[in-house]
Amino acid sequence: MRNDWAKYWRAPDRRLEVMHAHFEQHVYHRHSHETYSFGVTETGAQAFTCRGEGRTSAAGMVMALNPDDPHDGQSAVAAGFTYRMIHIGPELITDQLGDASERPAGLPLFTQPVLEDPVLANALRTLDTALQGESRLAQDEALAATVRALVRRGSTRPLRTRELPGEVSRAREILEASFAEDMRAEDLAAAAGCSRFALHRGFVAAYGMAPSDYQRQLRLRAARRLLADGHTPAQAAAAAGFADQSHLTRWFKRYYGVTPGRFQRP
Repeated sequence: MRNDWAKYWRAPDRRLEVMHAHFEQHVYHRHSHETYSFGVTETGAQAFTCRGEGRTSAAGMVMALNPDDPHDGQSAVAAGFTYRMIHIGPELITDQLGDASERPAGLPLFTQPVLEDPVLANALRTLDTALQGESRLAQDEALAATVRALVRRGSTRPLRTRELPGEVSRAREILEASFAEDMRAEDLAAAAGCSRFALHRGFVAAYGMAPSDYQRQLRLRAARRLLADGHTPAQAAAAAGFADQSHLTRWFKRYYGVTPGRFQRP
């Protein structure tokens, strides 16, 4: 993976994160984000699956992913792809929309993960540039303009909470409360109140991944927060429930394209 690289930048309040990357060989493991994720493919093309369909984002196209949208990703061409991604916390989206409409706003839903829209692509580039060194006032203005443009041109209806079977919801709550614990499938199913098969089938249908993948993702998110707070990779691995630092490093790179140490460096 000699030609693969990725760089991260995080706002102090953690509600905004920017990634610039070029991948030729890296393959993302299926995962999702707590945030909205908006990206622009600058060169090449990225292939990924999202919402049960194969997608391709070529140069100039915009990717728009909702919170908890499971997806993977890899290069669709031999030369690889270069892209920038901006992760925006849901609370920032509602804050901007509420301010613009002067009333409480719900979360928007982006039904198309890939959009051909030069206006949105330029808006995201402008926001990215502002976040890398412009004044706070300029950053706030660019964020507001970008969110309004994204919602006006890319979303179709409010994002609503899915109605899920009680057992699936309970299993998710248990995993979120105890993600670092090494629990067995039968214990999770018993605590949720159903069979292992029913839980696995229902969980995959609801979240696009198995309970074990969801647990690992929670551990990785916790490790990211610890790393951003200045903890060492070894400390983050132990606190988040990984067997050791090498275990964390292996999965961290599969999900985020960089090692924990590289993630921490500016």
